[in-house]
Amino acid sequence: MAKLMGWKELKKGDVLEAGTARNFETGDWRSKRPIWHPEICIQCLFCWIHCPDSSVTVDKATSKMTGFDYKHCKGCGICAQVCPVKPNKAITMEAEKK
Repeated sequence: MAKLMGWKELKKGDVLEAGTARNFETGDWRSKRPIWHPEICIQCLFCWIHCPDSSVTVDKATSKMTGFDYKHCKGCGICAQVCPVKPNKAITMEAEKK
């Protein structure tokens, strides 16, 4: 397996071939992180469908969400926005603690 590079190691203006995002740990871009609340999650997987970074982790055997890949999650909050659980969301955004 190839060693993952940090995004800071990229050359300015560098162009990469398609499909290489998994080779870079971009999670340190975040100012907010998604927090999953499994006790109220209905396993609709809307978060998985809409995540632009494929950061929602799903167990292949059960097809259920298991959490987030924080190494690649940029904290965009789309997962929290599309969560249909009401009145409380199964995914909330919290300030990143560094």
